Amino acid sequence: MKNTALSHIHEQLGAKMVPFAGYNMPVSYEGVNAEHETVRKGVGVFDVSHMGEFLISGPKALDLIQKVTSNDASKLVDGQAQYSCLPNATGGIVDDLIVYRLEAEKWLLVVNASNIEKDWNWISSQNTMDAEMRNLSEDYSLLAIQGPKAVEAMQSLTSEDLSAIQFYTFKVSDFAGIDHVIISATGYTGSGGFEIYCKNSEVEQVWNKVFEAGASYGIKPIGLAARDTLRLEMGFCLYGNDIDDTTSPIEAGLGWITKFTKDFINSENLKKQKEEGPKRRLVAFELDERGIPRQGYDIVDIDGKIIGNVTSGTMAPSLGKGIGLGYVATEFKDLGTNIYIQIRKAAVPATVVKLPFYKG
Repeated sequence: MKNTALSHIHEQLGAKMVPFAGYNMPVSYEGVNAEHETVRKGVGVFDVSHMGEFLISGPKALDLIQKVTSNDASKLVDGQAQYSCLPNATGGIVDDLIVYRLEAEKWLLVVNASNIEKDWNWISSQNTMDAEMRNLSEDYSLLAIQGPKAVEAMQSLTSEDLSAIQFYTFKVSDFAGIDHVIISATGYTGSGGFEIYCKNSEVEQVWNKVFEAGASYGIKPIGLAARDTLRLEMGFCLYGNDIDDTTSPIEAGLGWITKFTKDFINSENLKKQKEEGPKRRLVAFELDERGIPRQGYDIVDIDGKIIGNVTSGTMAPSLGKGIGLGYVATEFKDLGTNIYIQIRKAAVPATVVKLPFYKG
């Protein structure tokens, strides 16, 4: 089990630690509902240093990124980031990721912790153009400072105007006494804020200064359990739940990051699937009665016939109702459609709704 550079601090703070993607990670401190509310109304800090970072550089860097990702990275300028995915050759998704353009020939790919080795091997196998690749995952830490008070609470730590860093943009600047960190606004919670990428040797200093600066704003450490409820209220996909090696970006409602203006791995088949329409679709639903939908539960029609399955589900702390994502046969995908979630012996009625669940 690997530790992040801050695992000892989480243990000192009394966090409940669990194994996650090969790392010893804090799942909660004071409880998921309280931590969730801290991020929705104030400011909280996640240690997500288990995420992977690949540096792709050289004159062929963009060519490799364009080949392996579904979105069009050529549209980016320095200081912009882009959500994308790595399609596999059989119609599924190797991983979802964020692509950062540092310079014209210098790019950072941020991938999911559980897929670091898989992604590295996949991208390497496609690197026929000899782009330069460096795996920085073991050397860098990542803090997500999230919530409506994040900008105000952290402004004293940097000369950069944090309010000017727009969604899916970033700056390389000073922060918490460290000269060159990436300050990005690519949050996963829907409540604003930003992320700090720094070296492992620097992150404890950053953590301590963040908590000093945020003390009067009620800043708190937040665990992975609240990260999951926060992202689900926004309807953001989680790899391994809502998308995986068997789900296509078209089925998953990720057509908006799948650009057929360029060639990429399996693009012809995905384009055909988009034109013909997939047989199943990922939908968002709210329960009409009390209950908690869980990953793996069957979704059934009024006659009890299985039409799909739940991929993510929870009792939404901000909404006080059961919500979830799941794949259903395409004829059940339209907003307002009535479906049923099989919770033990009861088929609990639910309605297909528009995302996000949480409107803020």
